[in-house]
Amino acid sequence: MWEREQLLPLAHTDPEGLIDIILALQEQIQLLQQQVQTLREEVNGYHKRIEELEARSKLNSSNSSKPPSSDGYEKPRPKSLRVKSERPPGGQPGHPGSTLRFVDNPDDFVMHELDGLCPCGCGSDLRDEPVIRYEKRQVFDLPPQKLAVTEHQIEVKRCPISGCEVSASFPEDVHAPVQYGPRFNAWLVYERGQQLMPLERISQMSADLFGAPMSEATIEAACAHTYDRLSAFEDQVVESILRSPVVHADETGLRAEGKLQWLHVVSTPLWTWYGVHAKRGGDAITHFNLLPRFAERLIHDCWSPYFKLGCSHGLCNAHLLRELKYVHEVHLQEWAKQMVDLLAGMYRSVEAAWADGAVITAIECASWVEACRTVLQEGFAANPLSSPVGPKRRGRPKRTKAQNLLARLEEHESSVLAFLHDPRVPFTNNQAEQDVRMMKVQQKISGGFRTIRGAQVFARIRSYVSTARKNGRNVFEDLTAAVQGQPFIPACGP
Repeated sequence: MWEREQLLPLAHTDPEGLIDIILALQEQIQLLQQQVQTLREEVNGYHKRIEELEARSKLNSSNSSKPPSSDGYEKPRPKSLRVKSERPPGGQPGHPGSTLRFVDNPDDFVMHELDGLCPCGCGSDLRDEPVIRYEKRQVFDLPPQKLAVTEHQIEVKRCPISGCEVSASFPEDVHAPVQYGPRFNAWLVYERGQQLMPLERISQMSADLFGAPMSEATIEAACAHTYDRLSAFEDQVVESILRSPVVHADETGLRAEGKLQWLHVVSTPLWTWYGVHAKRGGDAITHFNLLPRFAERLIHDCWSPYFKLGCSHGLCNAHLLRELKYVHEVHLQEWAKQMVDLLAGMYRSVEAAWADGAVITAIECASWVEACRTVLQEGFAANPLSSPVGPKRRGRPKRTKAQNLLARLEEHESSVLAFLHDPRVPFTNNQAEQDVRMMKVQQKISGGFRTIRGAQVFARIRSYVSTARKNGRNVFEDLTAAVQGQPFIPACGP
């Protein structure tokens, strides 16, 4: 370290040496400044990373698309965006109840006679007293379970002319010396496709209930046979979806052959279609060739490949509300809360108008849209896009969650507010999410599928079960008809 007293003489006696000292010190200062800048950038990076991890730790099922199962044991306190209804809890007037009722023709009668001494304690003999009336109670119970065996016999005769043995024909569906009938096969498919039972447990249930243990291959064969008989049903569902004014779409991960596959769903309140593919996006959409032919309005969760289709769009506002809630609660941005209240208010107004048999007027729509744009401007003011520092990098600049959300709300305004302009458009994509949910439940119960073929078989059967259920039909009877080659075919139309 140089002192002033050392440098002053050098200024008179050795100015060149003094300049060398200054330059060396200047070089050291520049080096130290570079080190300080590097350390500052590292510290800023650590702080930013900590902030990202803290923000990620605050994600849960109430403010993001994470499922409730990911919340762990510390569940977030429920903060529903719904407004409490004035209706009382429980079933509403007109709701069809379900209870046991007396039947006119019971299967069995048990008479309990009063043929001894009077139970009141007087000691009278009641055997010769006339019956005033009968009181009855009925017990509904399962009969003993067993498989009914039907033996088919055919006559064999000898032709008087040729001398050859000739015989009658067995029914077309009786093709083996010993086999299971269509109702039992339908029961196997019902347990697999409707109740989502694992193969091993179906086999155990069959042994316990009917005394008929079976291999898993038998169950899979029944499902594969039903899958083949449902080809015409699937074609009709596709045609019905193509004619629908509003259709929902979603996709979710599915394990098959130890790899991640994707289950795609396209559905309406009356029809459900499933498809299994190795890809999630455009390749799968092109492969199935269903949505590329759809020309009306598609409701989805803002997955970008859907926007490449030639149809109109509507976004799931439930997803947007959760993201807005996250920005408000974690980043404390008031504009997000304003947007939540605005979207929820719009939906309540639309519902009230529907209840009165009216629609939102053009003036009201314009007022709501202007209010949304005003809130968006406040959001952009609170989240300005920073100018890049240093050399320009390739690709789109990285944005925060709030900036991405704002950009999405602005770019897809017409899709976000589609429910405001068209009463047929729902506020959320819950229809597709509900249709996807049972497939996720199946995987939680049974795990993944051993083969892609097995996943495809299950998907088509589940499509049939879901469609039958939506149409208020008896699923078991429809599965029996499908096993016999006469599946329920829904009427084609919107």
